[in-house]
Amino acid sequence: MNSALFPDLVVNGETVPHTVVAAETQNHEAPKGKPGIAWRKAANAVAIRTLLLQEARSREIEANCLEVGPGRFETEEEALIRGLLDQTIDVVPPSEADIRAEWEKDPTRFRAPPLWDVSHILCACDPRDDAASSKALERAEAILTLAQSNPKGFGSLAAQESDCGSRSSAGALGQLGPGDTVPEFEAALRELSEGEISPKPVLTRHGFHIIRMEAHAQGQILPFETVRDKIADALEKTGWARHAKLLISQLVEGSDIKGADLKMI
Repeated sequence: MNSALFPDLVVNGETVPHTVVAAETQNHEAPKGKPGIAWRKAANAVAIRTLLLQEARSREIEANCLEVGPGRFETEEEALIRGLLDQTIDVVPPSEADIRAEWEKDPTRFRAPPLWDVSHILCACDPRDDAASSKALERAEAILTLAQSNPKGFGSLAAQESDCGSRSSAGALGQLGPGDTVPEFEAALRELSEGEISPKPVLTRHGFHIIRMEAHAQGQILPFETVRDKIADALEKTGWARHAKLLISQLVEGSDIKGADLKMI
């Protein structure tokens, strides 16, 4: 990205190097061919980080870097910002009435994990091999057409065509729950109704799958006592985020910023 095309980011008289904004752009999506959008998003994020660091230093907060993983510690900037937020944000834990009221809004939001009874046909390939993938996709599409024309014959088709060991059980994978399979496969399961076959082959690291949802058991609604602590944590995090946004808004309002647009903060 040619940073010369973009204005300098200046926060309260402090000029932020273009390299800092450029490094931040990798964390922001933008349509292909429109790098300016990613740059503007990055400039906004860096401007907010700079404001928080300026405020932390003005309060003479010390950077006590905590261990955030085995052998991995916060950077000095991360420690300063955490210290600022710890000092300025004081969230009152939600009351028991607030927690129960949140649950009563819609208890169906709190369910046990679903179970899916699934069969599939695998056309194996290495997705990194374009030629093999193209050939496997062509084969999978042909098998899918056969499966859709005769749904009752799915098991026989799996026994004949699948590259998975489940072919010996007519493609049956048995009952699966969240986390039991690769993300792409699970995402497809969440879109299928009972008795439905995937409308197109599903690509995973194993190859292309044609999936049939044999049965779907929705998780039961969990009682309040089971989810109380989870709701309390969520409410506290929401309150913390609200206070953090208010702090940032106050800092933006009292600042002189060039090269970023934080009007929506």
